[in-house]
Amino acid sequence: MPAYTDSREAHLRRLRRIEGQVRGLQRMVSDDVYCIDVLTQVSAATRALQSFALELLSEHMSGCVVEAARTGQQEGESKVQEAAEAIARLVRS
Repeated sequence: MPAYTDSREAHLRRLRRIEGQVRGLQRMVSDDVYCIDVLTQVSAATRALQSFALELLSEHMSGCVVEAARTGQQEGESKVQEAAEAIARLVRS
């Protein structure tokens, strides 16, 4: 079971808000809004997604990774490696 199961509804609400931000960006471009204003909103949407990703990663670490570490060394090591790779992808993005 994913670690975020208990907070699924909160995550979905947050993602819907981010989706609204992206739709707002589409409207801004359609309406020929000034470039800097669009970029400001892109930055806000990017920060919102990054914040969501960090929260999800935290839940993964405290749930899935901790549970895997309890079940056995190989499983724990695998989950830690998986999380490290996810962190690397977030840092590169």
